[in-house]
Parts: sequence; structure tokens; C-alpha cells
Amino acid sequence: QQLLYEEWANYSVFYKYQPIGLVRKYFGEKIGLYFAWLGLYTQMLIPASLVGVIVFLYGCATVDDNIPSMEICDPKNNITMCPLCDRVCSYWKLSTACGTARASHLFDNPATVFFSIFMALWAAMFMEHWKRRQMRLNYEWDLTGFEDEEEALKDHPRAEYEFRVMQKSLKKPTEGKITHAMEKLTCRDRLPAYMTNIVMMLLMIGVTFAIVFGVILYRISTKAALYMSSSPTTRSHVQLTVKTTAAIINLVVILILDEVYGAVARWLTVLEAPKTEKNFEERLIFKTFILKFVNAFTPIIYIAFFRGRLLLLVGRPGRYLYVFESYRMEECSDGSCLMELCIQLSITMLGKQLIQNNLFEIGIPKLKKLIRYIQSEQGAFQEEERQKKLRRYETDHFLEPFGGLTPEYMEMIIQFGFVTLFVASFPLAPLFALLNNIIEIRLDAKKFVTELRRPVAARAKDIGIWYDILRGVAKVAVIINAFVISFTSDFIPRMVYQYMYSPDGSLHGFVNHTLSYFNVSHFELGKETMDPMPYGYPIEVCRYKDYREPPWSLTPYEISKEFWAVLAVRLAFVIVFQNVVMLMNDIVDWLIPDIPKDISQQIHKEKILLVELFMRQEQGMINILEKGGSSSIKETYRRSNNNNNSTTAHLFSKEQSNGTKQF
Repeated sequence: QQLLYEEWANYSVFYKYQPIGLVRKYFGEKIGLYFAWLGLYTQMLIPASLVGVIVFLYGCATVDDNIPSMEICDPKNNITMCPLCDRVCSYWKLSTACGTARASHLFDNPATVFFSIFMALWAAMFMEHWKRRQMRLNYEWDLTGFEDEEEALKDHPRAEYEFRVMQKSLKKPTEGKITHAMEKLTCRDRLPAYMTNIVMMLLMIGVTFAIVFGVILYRISTKAALYMSSSPTTRSHVQLTVKTTAAIINLVVILILDEVYGAVARWLTVLEAPKTEKNFEERLIFKTFILKFVNAFTPIIYIAFFRGRLLLLVGRPGRYLYVFESYRMEECSDGSCLMELCIQLSITMLGKQLIQNNLFEIGIPKLKKLIRYIQSEQGAFQEEERQKKLRRYETDHFLEPFGGLTPEYMEMIIQFGFVTLFVASFPLAPLFALLNNIIEIRLDAKKFVTELRRPVAARAKDIGIWYDILRGVAKVAVIINAFVISFTSDFIPRMVYQYMYSPDGSLHGFVNHTLSYFNVSHFELGKETMDPMPYGYPIEVCRYKDYREPPWSLTPYEISKEFWAVLAVRLAFVIVFQNVVMLMNDIVDWLIPDIPKDISQQIHKEKILLVELFMRQEQGMINILEKGGSSSIKETYRRSNNNNNSTTAHLFSKEQSNGTKQF
């Protein structure tokens, strides 16, 4: 323990590799595999962070040459935009969105497409490298025969399951003890628990959606209230204030619901009464992941794909869609949702890492330890007297009980989702994840060594269901990034304009091309702005971001052909991007072998040595029999030799099927 504290659970050795062998010897293979996986994940974040920083610096270097942001910032354009809300909001100049447009280019530039493809391949490389690392650890830790032990123990029922079976058998007294041994829980017995699980899971997901909807109403009402303020400074910073406060509210709700959902998932799993410990753990992990994943990513998904993107549902000036007949559906402020998506993603990711993963992990165990000490009989003594009188196992009683690896894996899986799912909108996510994990490894190590009671060592040859969850998140990330690039960013509209509508093949005129016209006299009664002349002259026509026919056309305000052209290219891009990246992932999976070459060679050498050993033993026995021995002894040897050969053949066939070290 002292050696682990000095060489592992110490922040001063953050730059060193973890002593995984010592961790395995002290805590067991299961915990050793977790820290080996966490170390490899952190190591793989280094190239992802470097590429993400390069993409961000590319955006910084090219922001002054970006034609769309230059057109937005040019005050000579003098484009008057339609109000962002009813009555209290006034007309505004597009040039006031200059800061947002320039900031959006830092994350919305052609390099982000390359970065999305790179991160998809990075996820595939990470999964393949972990399989190789896991195989090496299995060989070095002699875990290849553990599968046989696991098969022997997998049908051993949990105590809670046996208690439920006993309760069921007591309801049938006529069947006696003989049928009790054959009794088991059927689907009919579990039906109430299954129905409760489904209803509660849907209810919890509905609670998440309801809270997101409540934050939407908060944004709408707060925006209207701030626009009514008499302070010019307040009115000029309405968008930033609403974005930031809404993101912080979402973060607080996510942190609270994470604790609630963890307790609900455990209660539902206990109610379900799985037969074995492995089934219990897998079902608990699956329920917890679904609830926490929905809780963390629902606000982000809304901003990325629904807010202001469903133009046919949001409506247009003069005919917006209203909620409860009072709240107008949100538009993307200043014409862009990508910046708000970046703000929401960064606050949620950094907040979870700083508050939940670090502050809670440090503060809560110490607080519980203090409470247990105060409540104990020894709490009345001074600290010096306590150290003298209490033995080591009595001192360890004041430590926090080990609660399993599920919370540790869960926070890293959610972080993996932040790094891969929406990386097209936040290329700095791998860098922040890397910085967090450098601290997280030593923080977890210190917690395991000094803050938790030493857990009972458990053997395991892999990380279990977590690997399947990682593969699922990596595959979903390809689809989500394709939709983020296609629908959330302006990459596709710019490309369509440049190659189909631009007179000179450049992006000059792109901003004007994406803005439609609206005659202010067509506002609905009671929805027009209270300040019709904010610039000292009456406004007759305002602009809004959409592809619609102008009011003087034969079909005013109808969807234009440009909208359908952009939509077709967006859908085509999603299909092409998804299939190309998936194909590249399959190629990476095929090129990288699951077993390292040196390990496979060592296994092959051991098989050859084993065969030679058997041959020498057999040859020695034959020589003894040839020198002397009765016919009965020879017959006994022949039969024994046949049995040994069949056993040896069975072992070799089993070894061949496992493909790992057996002896």
C-alpha cells in the first residue's frame, strides 16, 4: 500500500506510467483492468488533443479571411433583421452579430469535417488498441483459463434470487421440498417487475424531456423580460446572458438527476431480481447508462438538431408556431446555433468534470468519513489517542465502503461521448478530457489507496459490457457528427452556394443569399414590435434566415427551390459521410490484429515446448518397457497412453480455440 501511494497515488508522478502490475497484485485483476483501460484511453487522447488544437488554431488563423463573417461585420451592408421575439423585441442590424459570426468560424470551418473523420478513425483505433492491450494483460496475468472458472460459477444464483424462489415455493406447500429444488422464477413471475421497469424508465426519460422543455420556456420568457429592460447594457447582452444561464441551469439539473437516476436504476434492478451477479451488474449498468446518457445529451441534441432547424415547424415572421398560445418557438440567435451548441457542450462537459467527477469524489468521501467518526464511540477521543488505541482494521472502518467500478466507468463513458459525439462543434473537447484524465487517474488512485476500504480482489479477463457500450457510442458518433456538419453548421449551404449559385465561384454574397425578405405590414395583429422606428425611419422590409420566396413573388413566403437543393445535398452528405467513415473503420479493424505478434509467437513456442515435453516423457516410458516388463504392464501402459493422447488432444484443441496461454 505504501509503495502504491508513493509510485501511483501521488500527483507528483502524473507523467509516469501506472504500475499496473502492482495495482493488480493489491486490488485484483478487475480493478487492474479498469486502470489499464483508463491509462490507455488517456494516452490515446494525446494525438486527438493535438489535432483538435491544430483545427482550432486553423480557425483562429483564417477568421480574418472568412468571407461570410466579413460580410456580416461590414456595416455598409446595413441589413435590417426581423425581431427575435414578439412585441418587446425590436429590429436589429446584422452587423451586431459580428462577434458571434467570428467566434462561430473558430469551430465551423472546413477543418472540422476532417477532424470529424479523424475522430471516428481515432475511436476505432482506440478500440483495437485496447483489445491488443487486454490480450497482453490476459497473457501476462495468466487469465486465459479464467473463462473455465467463470463458466463454472455463472449459474450460481444470488442470495436475493434464492430468497425470491423460496418465497415462491412457500406459496405452494403441497409440492414439498422436492419441487423447491427445481423451482425458478419464470417470465410470469417477473412480469410485474418488467412492467415497472418499463414504466419507470419511460417516466424518468419523460422527466428529462420535461425539464429541457422548462429550460426552453425559461429562455423565451427571460429573453423577453431582458429586452424590456431600461438598461442599454442589459439589452445589448441579452443573447449571451440567456445562453450562459440556460446552460448553467441544464448543468445543475444534470448533476442532480444523475444521482437520482443512479438510485432509481439500482432499485429497478433489485426489483427485477436477476439470477446471477453477472446478470445483475450488466442490467444495472445498462439502465444507468441509458438514463444518464439521455440526461446528459438531451439538451445538447435539442440545440443541435431541433432549435431553429425545423424551419417548417418553427414558422416564419408573421406566422410563427406558438407554445401555449403565448411562447413563440425559439430561433437560432443571430442566425447561428453552432455557437450556442458549443457553449452548452463546453459548460456541461467542464462542469461535470470539475464538480461531479473531482469535487464530489474528493469532498463526499471525506465528509462521510467525518460523519462516521463523529457517530462512532471513538469520536470522543482526540486524534492522537485514536491513532494509538485503534488497530489498522479498526482505523479502516472509518473509510468509505467500496461501491464498485460502475460509477468510475460511467463518468469516463459519458466523457467519451462528449469527446466523440459532438466533436465537430467543439474540437477542444479531447484536450479538456486529457487534462481532466491526467488528474482523474491520480485522484482515483488516491481514493482507492487512502479513502476506500480495500475491496475484495475479483478476477476478470475483460471490461465486460463496457466494451460493447463503447463500440455503440463510437458508431452513433459517426451518425451524429454527420448530422452536425450537415444540419447544424453552415458547411453544406456554403458549399451549395459556392458551386451552384455563386457568380464567381466564391462565397461573396453568401450571407445575402441565405436571408429571405418579409414585409413588416404582414405581421399578425398584436405581434408587431412596439418600436417600429428604432433607427429614426420606418422599417418596411426586414430579413430573416430561411430559404423562402419574397413577398412580391407569385407565391410569397413559400419554400424556395434553394431550400430543397440544400436539403438534398445535406441528406446526401449524411449518407456518404456515414458509409465512408464506417468503411474506413472496418479497414482499420481488419488491418490491426487482435493479438500482438510477440504474444502469438510466444503462445506458439509454448505449444511446441509442451509437445516436446510429452514426447520425451513418452519416449522415456517406452525405453523402460523395452528393457523389461511383463505383457500385462505393457498392456496397461498402452491403454494409459491412449487415454493420455486423447486428453492431450482435447487440451490442444481447447487451447487452439482459446488462442491464448493455457499452461
